[in-house]
Parts: sequence; structure tokens; C-alpha cells
Amino acid sequence: MKTKILITGIAGFIGSQIAYKLAESQTNIIYGIDNLVTGKISNVPKRKNIKFIKGDLSKKKTFDKIKFKAEYILHFAGQSSGEKSYYDPVQDLNNNTLTTINLINYGIKCKSKKIVYASSVSVYGNSKKKIYTESDNPKPISCYGISKVASEYYLKVYSNKLPFTILRLFNIFGIGQDMNNLKQGMLSIYIAQAIKNKKIIIKGSLNRVRDFVHIDELKQNINKILKSKRLNNEIINFGTGKGTSVKSALKIIKKKTKTNKIIIEKIGTPFDQYKSIANTKKLKKFGIKIKNNFNQNLFSFIKSSIKNEKK
Repeated sequence: MKTKILITGIAGFIGSQIAYKLAESQTNIIYGIDNLVTGKISNVPKRKNIKFIKGDLSKKKTFDKIKFKAEYILHFAGQSSGEKSYYDPVQDLNNNTLTTINLINYGIKCKSKKIVYASSVSVYGNSKKKIYTESDNPKPISCYGISKVASEYYLKVYSNKLPFTILRLFNIFGIGQDMNNLKQGMLSIYIAQAIKNKKIIIKGSLNRVRDFVHIDELKQNINKILKSKRLNNEIINFGTGKGTSVKSALKIIKKKTKTNKIIIEKIGTPFDQYKSIANTKKLKKFGIKIKNNFNQNLFSFIKSSIKNEKK
């Protein structure tokens, strides 16, 4: 019996990488949905057990195209730029919250076993603790963070009909990020500028700290997250538990790209978080192990980015 899995945002960075991983099993049939506004059709894995549907999940008519009942739903679609959310909060709400509500309704009708939702570190805001724990009260300071928190609460309301696992993703990075999008993905933005531009423009303090986690860590743990009933109706931080400053990351990027380009520090994006590190005790409790090979993973990302630029 084939397992039918719906992945939203399959043409994006995270969705496409997760699709690659789950498609390795021939017992899975992956149905991917994307509106292709920021995602690229070329990112969708070309596998026999992956079916693509173009559609906007904030529109109910999109669900008329879905002629199957998914056992599992992985919701990775959405608008993920805090900067964009500030200037267009309505679009952010539609892309991040309304899509979630529509997927909940779909999942309930299909009697899906679980929905895995990609939330964000942005839900925490600027806590004095700086190391965020799942039990902390969400205090988002961005429109993006607000839309993510709202989705989490909708999932909780309907959890008796549709079990969920909420992943509060910290700064996911790696090969596959869009190097042309300078509003999304901190490390990819810096690397792209180091390779292509005359200057490296940094929006915000060089002393900001982030918990950078490689995409491979999510890929390697996605089956456990999807299938484990122990994780039903749980909220989990997905990070390494270690922080890296923007200044430290830039030092590595400049060295590996062999550039002496000037770094220009500009006023930060409105409501940007200053420091965010994951408390990973709950992650470890459920047997999910995250390796903190930041330097090694960043080296590989830079090398791949340079190679792709030369093509």
C-alpha cells in the first residue's frame, strides 16, 4: 500500500529538499503544491513518485485540483521574509495563516494522520532569555512572526481532529537556497553578495547572533518527525543550540570566497530579532539528534555557490 504525502512549497528550498528525501522510498507517493511565486519549477525533484500541482493554497479553488486523500501533510509553503511581511502584512497573512486554515480543513476531511507545520523562531520575538524554550510565551515582534503564531493556535484548536507536529525552525541554510533572493536566507544573502556584488551590505548589527542549522539535519530526521506518534501535538525547536554571530559568519565567507570587499552596515530590517538560539532539550528527549558542524557545512555551501556561479 502506497503512502500518500502532500508537501506544500515543494518548489522552494526546504520543500524541495524534503521531497527528495521522502521520494527515496518507493512506498511513498509525493504530491507537491506550489504557486511558483518564489519557488522554481526546476527545484521540483524529477522522480516518478512525485506529482506536481500548481496552485495557491490561500484559494479554496486550489483544493478542487487535489483529487487524493493525503495520509500526511507537510506544510512548508509560505512567505518567509520578515522584511516583506512588514511592508505587505495582508499578503503575509494570506500566505502563512489562511493557507494553514485551508490545509487543516482538507486534512480533517481526508482524515489525515498528521500535519507537520514549519513554524519559525520568529514567534519568540526579542526575549530577554535569548535562548528560546518551547514553553516560553510567544511574543512576536514582526508581522511574519504573528502569522506563524496564529497558525500554531489554529492547529491547536483542531488537534483533536488532525494531530500536528510544529517545528519552530531556526535559521535553516544549505545548498538549494535561492542566491538571487536578497530578502530571504541570511547566509545565502551574504554569500551571494560576496560572490557577485562590489560590496556586502548588512542590514542590522554585526553582533546579532543566530542558531544556524543545516538543511541535511531536517532531511535526516523528517521520517521520524512524520511517523512518530510520540511527536503528535508537540511543538519542537529545530536548531543546534549553538549561536554564531553575523560577524563570525562573514569572516568565514570572506575567507572562503577570497574577497576583501567592503562590508557596509545599514539600519536593520524593522523588528528583526537580535539574538536567537534554540533550547534543544525537548528535541533530544524525542531522540532527534542535530549535529553542529557549522563551519564545515558553511564551507560546502560556499564552495557549491561559487561553482554554480561559474556555470
